Amino acid sequence: MMRVPISLAIAFTLCIAGGIGQAGPARIATLPVGSSTFRNNATVPDRMVATSCHGQNVSPELHWSATKQVQSYALTAWDPDAPAAGGWWHWVLYDIPRSAHHIAEGQSAGASGTTSSNSTGYDGPCPPPGPAHHYRFTVYALNVAHIGATPQTTGPQLLIKMHAHVLAKGVAVGLYKR
Repeated sequence: MMRVPISLAIAFTLCIAGGIGQAGPARIATLPVGSSTFRNNATVPDRMVATSCHGQNVSPELHWSATKQVQSYALTAWDPDAPAAGGWWHWVLYDIPRSAHHIAEGQSAGASGTTSSNSTGYDGPCPPPGPAHHYRFTVYALNVAHIGATPQTTGPQLLIKMHAHVLAKGVAVGLYKR
């Protein structure tokens, strides 16, 4: 499992948000992102939860608007509240075709990178007991068709690869606690 210091993860996040050393597009536009599986900032259904927490580990439906000049999309699902340095990466997708504006529930798109559990594909929530965790499903519209990632690419590594290529991004947040 790759662990990234929290300060490094914050720096990556700020870079993608355009706050540090933005060398790519001058301004990152907002990309509306939604889900029919869960409401934004509301508890996710049990079917999305990891099987180790008695769920079904079914990835959510996600949809987003088309973006001008987009060549591909990428998607990450990240839990910044996880007790691991840098949070926990639950889903890493890249090279999603520019014609895609939707991922059906239980499906994937593009190619899969490596999650914090050292697997590819969707890795549902299973936080330790305590307050609700925030699961940030972020879609990135990119100005390149292929970002140069591999199945071994982790969430933080994908953020670095995308740094200068993000045209727009949007987030849908789901909550879950045990």
